[in-house]
Amino acid sequence: MKLSQFKFKLPESQLALEPPFRAFDNEDGTIEKVYNRDACRLMVIHRKSQTIEMCKKDADGNDMTDADGNPIYLGFRDIVGYFDEGDTFIFNDTKVFPARLYGTKEKTDAKIEVFLLRELNEELRLWDVLVEPARKIRIGNKLFFDEDGPMVAEVIDNTTSRGRTLRFLYDCPHDEFKRELFALGEAPLPRYIIDRRPANEDDTDNFQTIYARNEGAVTAPASGLHFSRELLKMMEIRGINFSYITVHCGLGSFDPIEVEDLTKHKMSSEQMHIDAEACRIVNEAKTDGHRVCAVGVSTARATETAVGTDGLLKEYEGWTNKFIFPPYEFGMANSLITNFYHPESTMLMTTAAFGGYDIVMEAYNKAVENGYRFGCYGDALLILND
Repeated sequence: MKLSQFKFKLPESQLALEPPFRAFDNEDGTIEKVYNRDACRLMVIHRKSQTIEMCKKDADGNDMTDADGNPIYLGFRDIVGYFDEGDTFIFNDTKVFPARLYGTKEKTDAKIEVFLLRELNEELRLWDVLVEPARKIRIGNKLFFDEDGPMVAEVIDNTTSRGRTLRFLYDCPHDEFKRELFALGEAPLPRYIIDRRPANEDDTDNFQTIYARNEGAVTAPASGLHFSRELLKMMEIRGINFSYITVHCGLGSFDPIEVEDLTKHKMSSEQMHIDAEACRIVNEAKTDGHRVCAVGVSTARATETAVGTDGLLKEYEGWTNKFIFPPYEFGMANSLITNFYHPESTMLMTTAAFGGYDIVMEAYNKAVENGYRFGCYGDALLILND
């Protein structure tokens, strides 16, 4: 397929800059926000019947409306009603670390943004990073991150136009170094959010799934952000099983595609791990004919990397740069939860590959027309194979 087939007009007002919340006025005039992960809207695509659900149904199967005739939309908690005992959800349990730091360049005191990508050498304190503005940062420059503290880094290599290798000049045990480094960072929100508002303390929790445990991601597996503890308990009571894999989400999904022919686009690699227990839970569900639901595009890409020719999930330790776009036949999951994403994004393309190009683009058009919210903090889309 071609890049231009994934264009659509997305109003800026429908970019979700924070999760769903309720606002309360305090006596001192300030406003307090109470965030609710699972309060977003849910749209459902039924792949075989080629139908789209947006609203709750009454006893006769008709779309419900309120007293003023406005549609009563499905909420994310309604997802429980689409699954039965024995069905299995595959979650990505990667943990986001505070990857975005702000420092100053020696002598000039110019403000520099440093985005941590991955630690290259624990003993030498070497990190692969992106810097902005890159034109000001050369080999040999020193960057200072805390006016009153000892966190200093030296640029020792140029890797890409924006990429640098930094050596942190910090002599202490590694655990202490990581703790101090991350204390200086903030939640690595996507650029489209940062360009419109700064990150805040709430983002530290909001931009992290409640089941995150394996540190290594520089962006959140966004579809998992909708799951609250209450919702997971509801699913558990219903008899739904949970399988956890690890995919350390990188920035590759946000890289702009610069070629019209999608076969020529190369995804950046992401580290992943699938253990025997995750395989056992998933394969038992699939063998017994239950639904297997991939939570998020990162999970779908990883399970497609590790699925065998027999349609069963295999243990895996390594990296994946799998780029999925239509046409593509999925071998593992038979349902998918994802968010609504930007035009021409790799996440939209993978969603279209799973659900079918025509019905997914119709769903996106409906989402725009009906005010759904887009992006990592946005609304959710469930695709079922029925």
